[in-house]
Amino acid sequence: MEKSFGLQFFLKKSRYDKAGESVIYMRITVNGKAVEISTKRRCEPIKWNPTAGRSESKTEVAKLLNTYLDILQRKVYEKRKFLVENDHEVTADKIKTLMQGGELVEHKYMLREIFTHHNEQMAALVGNEYSPGTLERYITSFKHTMSFIYWKYKKEDFDISHLNYEFITEYEFWLKSVRKCGHNSTIKYLANFRKIVNRCLHNGWLPKDPFLGFKMTKREVERTALTQFELDTLTAKQFPTDRLGIVRDIFLFSCYSGLAHADVKKLKRSEIVIGIDGEKWLVSKRQKTDIAARIPLLPVALQIIQKYSTHSHCIINDRVLPVLSNQKMNAYLKEIAEICEIDKTFTYHIARHTFATTITLCNGVPIETVSKMLGHRNLKTTQQYAKILDIKISEDMKSLRSKFL
Repeated sequence: MEKSFGLQFFLKKSRYDKAGESVIYMRITVNGKAVEISTKRRCEPIKWNPTAGRSESKTEVAKLLNTYLDILQRKVYEKRKFLVENDHEVTADKIKTLMQGGELVEHKYMLREIFTHHNEQMAALVGNEYSPGTLERYITSFKHTMSFIYWKYKKEDFDISHLNYEFITEYEFWLKSVRKCGHNSTIKYLANFRKIVNRCLHNGWLPKDPFLGFKMTKREVERTALTQFELDTLTAKQFPTDRLGIVRDIFLFSCYSGLAHADVKKLKRSEIVIGIDGEKWLVSKRQKTDIAARIPLLPVALQIIQKYSTHSHCIINDRVLPVLSNQKMNAYLKEIAEICEIDKTFTYHIARHTFATTITLCNGVPIETVSKMLGHRNLKTTQQYAKILDIKISEDMKSLRSKFL
């Protein structure tokens, strides 16, 4: 961004001709950087006013010279205005190029190429620094960004120099209105896009952060968990098909182990080991964060593992449980909720939250221990899951109440 601009006409005193005249030069200065251009006109030093940058002579020749310099000055300001109006960075070199009849040759940094390069680098680091799930989110974010650009600008690509606050707010509107994303999902996609913008800023390709002043605050979500009564109801229920019974068992396994769907699906038999206490533990890296989760297995989880130890899918694929796709699991869980008359929105992720609250925290397990078992990077993440339930508050207050009796 242009902060200072200066224009000065002066004599090159080191260059006198035989008549004792010096060549008049024009110095253009932008943000402290200067260039000099010869006007191809001359003037005697004795007739030159260095403060005004013009000839002091009253002759007709001097008047014509000063008029010519006025025209040059006006042209400089016209070139400067051209750069501003066409979203070019104003520099002394660019003005000089235009004054000398040249064309601006600028490398345009296009969003498609930058975003694609980022995702290609991320793909190369999957399994090392990133999980497949993280890559998938950025691939989806890339598709959303390109779709928005075509919707808004009818273009297949976008020059990043045109990114501004309006682009961000319009993108937010598109995600919510056209893609029907919720507020928090919208913020997640914008956060992915912001990483690309930050890369451009750090490389010096963008003069200003288009996110400046844009609020990226997520709304607090009330997370659902099953109560112990609902877990018992689910456990005791007899289902009319094996399909629902298998889904129920796998879901219960996550309720009592805390594993997400992707982690149960990839769980190998070799990852059930004997722990330091001589009991069976589950030791596996989370697909989402690549952080090891070490979980002592509870009796219910062990019983489910044993139940499916001879299942053909588990034997052939070296898996602990015969897990279906997340989409099918969620569809069948809705059926199960209706049959069990559990009035809650059933998704597989409820199991992980149930483990964090009903199974562990409500039974006195410290949140630090729960965080470790869930494979979280920090305690703050665990606290989002671990809203203390009313029953736990009641139990904690009983001991305090007794002190005031």
